[in-house]
Amino acid sequence: MAEVSTYLNFRNESEAAFRFYASVFGTEMEGLMRHGDVPGAQVDDETRDLVMNVALRILGGHLLMASDIPPSMGRELTPGNNVQITLHPDTRGEADQLFAGLSEGGTPVTPMQEMFWGDYYGELTDRFGIHWLINCSSRT
Repeated sequence: MAEVSTYLNFRNESEAAFRFYASVFGTEMEGLMRHGDVPGAQVDDETRDLVMNVALRILGGHLLMASDIPPSMGRELTPGNNVQITLHPDTRGEADQLFAGLSEGGTPVTPMQEMFWGDYYGELTDRFGIHWLINCSSRT
């Protein structure tokens, strides 16, 4: 079955971020591989234990994936507004629960509220710098 996933890059925080997300969504990390697991990999001690790939199913089976991108890999990593994840929970209660969980240690931007388009909506940036939009169309 075809599907779409969201891929996030972190500076040495993938494992901490995904443990946090697993606690919020009540799911388990899948396929955790480290840079040192790659056959023939020549990585320094600092990079060896960093996450090469990890996955986590969130709402509706959506697959969230991530990697650590250390400076030694030669790629510039600029966290910011280049990634937003929108969640569409079934109920307002679930929306409030997700907003509260993801906001822990982060920064609420727009509190959960009734919006002019008729949905219950909020925005936040979590403690890892990922921007989340929560939009619930349900009246309950």
